[in-house]
Parts: sequence; C-alpha cells; structure tokens
Amino acid sequence: MTQDVHRITVLPYSAVVGQAELRHALEIGHIAGLGVLATGQRGTAKSTTIRAFAMMLHQDLPVTLPLGATDDRVLGGWDVGALLGDQKDADPWREGLLEQADRLGLLYVDEVNLLEDHIVNIILDTAATGILTVQRDHAQQAPKSVDFALVGSMNPDEGPLRPQLLDRFGLVVAVRDDNDRETRKKILQAVLAFDVHRHDPESTFMRDMRRQDDTLRERLRQARSRYPDVSNDDQLIEACAAVAEEFHLVGHRGEQVMLQAARAQAALNGDDRAGVAHLRPAAKAAIMHRRPGTEAGTLRDWAEAEDDRLERVLTSVSGD
Repeated sequence: MTQDVHRITVLPYSAVVGQAELRHALEIGHIAGLGVLATGQRGTAKSTTIRAFAMMLHQDLPVTLPLGATDDRVLGGWDVGALLGDQKDADPWREGLLEQADRLGLLYVDEVNLLEDHIVNIILDTAATGILTVQRDHAQQAPKSVDFALVGSMNPDEGPLRPQLLDRFGLVVAVRDDNDRETRKKILQAVLAFDVHRHDPESTFMRDMRRQDDTLRERLRQARSRYPDVSNDDQLIEACAAVAEEFHLVGHRGEQVMLQAARAQAALNGDDRAGVAHLRPAAKAAIMHRRPGTEAGTLRDWAEAEDDRLERVLTSVSGD
C-alpha cells in the first residue's frame, strides 16, 4: 500500500461497527456481481460503510455519481479544450464515470432516488450487461467491456425510487440506526479511535485494521474466483421458487437473484455446492423490494413475522 493511499482518511472497513446486513450484502454482491441499494435515514452510516468497503476492496475511494450529472459526464464526451487547442496529440474524447468505475471497480450512486431516471437507466443497463456503448454528439465509440460493482444509497424520506429501477438492484438493505446502548458505545469508541490515529498510518490501530482488511480482501478475491464453478442442488432451486411463491414476488428476477446470492455465499464459505443453508443469509435482501406493495417505489417494512415466514418455507423444503 502506498503512502498516498495512507493519506486517504476513511474509516477502515474492519473498524465499522454494526451494519451487518449492509456489509454482508456488499460482500455477496461483489462476489456475484449484484448491485446493492442501501436505504435509510440520514446518519445511519450508509455512505461511511460503502466508502470503507471500496477502500478495503480496491484501495481507493469509489467513483461517485453526483446529483445533476449530465450524459457526457456519465458516458464520456468531446473535450472541447482539446478539440480547439493546439495539442495535436491530445485525445479529444474524455472518458466518463462508467469507464472510471471500470478502472476502480465500484460505482457509488448517492441519493439515487433524486437522479434523473434516464441517467439511472443508463447506469443500471451498463452494469447489468457489462457493455458500454456510446452513440452521441456525432460520435460512435466502439463498445467496451466494463466491470464494476454498482452500489446505491438513498434516504426514503426524500422521495421514492421508481419501481422498475428499484427492481434492478439485486440486493436491497434497509439500514437502521443501532439503538442498543452497548452498540452505540462501540460505535463511538471506534470513531474516537479513528480520529486519534487517522493521520498516523503506522499506528497500532491503523496497522491492525489494515491487516484485517487485507485478510478479508483476499477472502473475497478467492470467493469471486470460485463463484463461477459453484453448482447448486435441486433443493436450492425448489427453495427459491417456494420463497417467491410464498411472498408473491413481482416478476421472476427475485428467484434468480436468490440463486446467485446463495452461490455467492457458498463461494464465500469455501463450498463447491450451494444449498438451502446458503440461501438463508441472503434471501431477505433479495426479496424485500420485490414484494407486492412497492408499486409506488417505497419499500415496505420487513416485520419479524416475515422472518418466521421465510424460515418456515426454507425449513419445509430442506427438512431441517
């Protein structure tokens, strides 16, 4: 790790307290190539966790799409200065955020519910197909392969996300503040420790956090390389279909994502074959935004009773 990276003062991923569901979704999403949406009120550490994840995984901050981004900022466009200037060797085409995301491995779409729909559509389509095609401003660039994790965040109090776009995120996590006193104390202690050591990358605290981040990054790298070879048993397919039926999922993307998430969990565990047990940790994030009632683009709360329903279905299929 270079000294320049050391100077980027972001809370280490291993120092993040709580946020178990979001961290799990980010890790599974990275392995399986699934987009992740974190939705929750302000101050719930959505952005902090996502930036820490990017720094742990890619040793750089994520490319972040700002509000008000234009097509040329996202897709790329002509560099007017290069076209009109005397620099004959300068490339007049300026790459967009999607190409930068491919190079750095992650695109973070903050406040995704406030972006223009057509911009979000471009991003989601490119992330899903892995192909960037640019035909604009009298320019046709050759199609390029792009590969990046797509992570979005939003505050539902600021408005809903169009249902068609909500469905395109593979995994969705409703982030809430941890109201347990002990957890709040641990969060405060972690923040205080980081504030003390953030400018000393060789401190015991920072070196320990980096070691833990390095270990997790290698584990995720190995899991991602194993993922394409992970098979699934018939029972897992039956479970995905049964969950989709029980929760009356809209469309058929939910069961596909459940299957991908279960295979990613198996890869993370070091298993060659995915079964119902691998589906349990990821099913909720794959289906919560695909239940009926999200037609207005607003997530329904997930009640404890739905955890029980989910477990009953999985148990009935697995016989456990």
